[in-house]
Amino acid sequence: MDTGNLEQLEQAGIPAPGGELAIRIRLMAIAAAARFHGAELDRSDLRVPAGEIPSPAALSDWLRSSGLWAKAVRLPWKQLVALDVTTPVVLLLKDGSAVMLVAADRKRDLVLLRHSRLGPNDPPVAATEAMLSPLWNGEAVLIRARRSAAREDAPFNMAWVADLVWQERRLMRDVGIASVVLSLLTVIPALTVMTVIDEVVTHQSISTLILMALLIGIALLSETALGFARRQLILIVGARVDAKLNLHVFERLLRLPLDYFERNQAGTVWSNTGLQIAKIREFLTGKLLTTMLDLVTLIVLLPILFYLQPLLALLVLASAGAIAGIIVVFMQPMSSRAKRFINAETAKSSIMVETLHGIRTVKTLALEPQQRALWDERVAEATKAKLAAGSLANLPQMLITPLEGFMQRGVLLVGAYMAITDSGTVAVGALIAFMMLSGRVAQPLAGLARLMEDITQVRTATTLAASVLNQRPETADTASGVRPQFQGGIAFRNVVYSYPGAANPALDRIGFGIAPGTVLGVVGRSGSGKSTLTRLLQGISRDYTGQVSIDGIDIKDINLAHLRRNLGVVLQENFLFRGTIRDNILAGRPGLTLTDAVRAARLAGAAEFIERLPNGYETIIEEGSPNLSGGQRQRLAIARALVHDPRILILDEATSALDPESEALVNANLAHMAKGRTMVIVSHRLSSLTECDAILVLDQGRVLDIGPHADLLTRCGTYQQLWHQQNRHLIANQGV
Repeated sequence: MDTGNLEQLEQAGIPAPGGELAIRIRLMAIAAAARFHGAELDRSDLRVPAGEIPSPAALSDWLRSSGLWAKAVRLPWKQLVALDVTTPVVLLLKDGSAVMLVAADRKRDLVLLRHSRLGPNDPPVAATEAMLSPLWNGEAVLIRARRSAAREDAPFNMAWVADLVWQERRLMRDVGIASVVLSLLTVIPALTVMTVIDEVVTHQSISTLILMALLIGIALLSETALGFARRQLILIVGARVDAKLNLHVFERLLRLPLDYFERNQAGTVWSNTGLQIAKIREFLTGKLLTTMLDLVTLIVLLPILFYLQPLLALLVLASAGAIAGIIVVFMQPMSSRAKRFINAETAKSSIMVETLHGIRTVKTLALEPQQRALWDERVAEATKAKLAAGSLANLPQMLITPLEGFMQRGVLLVGAYMAITDSGTVAVGALIAFMMLSGRVAQPLAGLARLMEDITQVRTATTLAASVLNQRPETADTASGVRPQFQGGIAFRNVVYSYPGAANPALDRIGFGIAPGTVLGVVGRSGSGKSTLTRLLQGISRDYTGQVSIDGIDIKDINLAHLRRNLGVVLQENFLFRGTIRDNILAGRPGLTLTDAVRAARLAGAAEFIERLPNGYETIIEEGSPNLSGGQRQRLAIARALVHDPRILILDEATSALDPESEALVNANLAHMAKGRTMVIVSHRLSSLTECDAILVLDQGRVLDIGPHADLLTRCGTYQQLWHQQNRHLIANQGV
């Protein structure tokens, strides 16, 4: 193919015009490359405001959120033409646009580029380095299907932890090489001392002494440089392992279903993950690395010890073997007591977290004595378990101490005896050199024995963490599922759902449907299934039979993140993050501005109190939002649900905690909120639902009736009864 010149690239739309068009072309190129791997990207997943050029890192995160592997790189021309291009590579141009690299020809020193606007039948454009360099500074995004998905979903266990360390084998190889060289360098001082004592002092050779001093100086400088490099590499390995472990654990926690957190105490979850992961992390980045590196020293120095004095070397090995045997004998009972101690600590942590979480209730009801007594009980149990574990751990230490002493001092005495007896063949210098080196060998031997004990504790910690992390996630593949544009039609068809362990179903053959734009009220006695219905609609509970669909699409086929992003949900109790009012309303949604926050606040009736605050939308909400009233918190939650203009808005008892004035304000805005969207309003106050298009009446998990307020008053006995109970005073006044 004729390479042409720069005009060919311009005729093919390379480079593209700057501004919005360039950004759109960049996103089109990324989307086209993702589509090659069967993934459809959602613009709302790209955390970059509209009009801002997406960075390579942001684009990589966008691709990863859709289940692909992606990496932002900077490639020189030589690497670019040497690529084995089996899948599209996106080149990010200087003007903000992008092109796809579809082939590279190293022999002809050119690449083939395809603009995202060109169809698959359009021929690619050839470009040389001279043609491309004015347009491209080396930034590219590599994309492929994620081969490591199976590893990410693999059970969390010791094998998974070992694989995590194995991934850093290249850096570990470099650390190992440095350790081997350092171990060899440690031999030089010992051999130098031996030579000085046995040769220099005996024969009073100044020239040999100078040579030894020179060798020691060179070894010292080399050891200093290599030691620094090795510590730096160890730091990098530890940091990488630590980061990967933390990211993986947090990702798994976020993927757990909501009902898991509802069934388990926050303190237990934290203790079994945060505290145990901290132990695993400390082991991986500390004791394991140190001991493995010490083993390198052991492998290098042991042959030298046997060369210097085989009998003494055997004594050192025998002592280390005895230490290992003692630890192995105590491993099983130590593991049992350590597990009891961890369980006691978990129970103690649960009380602490629960008390702090409910401190307002504790203070209001004066429950400090009860909580203090419960805390004292848990502390006593944890202390007893700790003493029991510590006492048992003290026994092997008592047996190990004399063996370690013999390795350090007893071997010296044996060597001295051998040196002074006629039958001995140990020179004084050789004995001193042996002791200098044996100290470096004894430490890793003892450390290796103790490593087995640490592994037992880490195995226990891994088991506890796995009890949380190996729970079934909400969805096996976060990138799976369709991403339709919602209109808002909702249908339940013969839906049956039961909570785990419940005798009766929460929803029993539920069936109804509403058109897009309908305002649906949901009423019923306590326990009739009102909130359960909204949980199914949000995809929180998915173990049901029948079908729940939006616009005719089963919600089980819809991408879960996409589903929830297109829903606005306001609960009876809503959590506000520490930060500004603006940040809480926008909730980190990219592309939204203060204007969007103000619009949503006015629609929710929150603008009137926000604008009276000294700092307005920049007012800081403290942790637990104590500086806001209940009504203010609820109106902010409604504004947060409305800010991204969802097609479906769910209000689950959203006004039940409001004072009459705030409730009246929210109800007055319901008509504006409902404009252009479907609304599902769960409420026990029937007076707030009279203007709904339809009201669904539930009782014991079944649909009794659905229709407008006036119709239900004439034909639904349960609705009539609920209405009369709540409006008895009005009916009495009318009778008067």
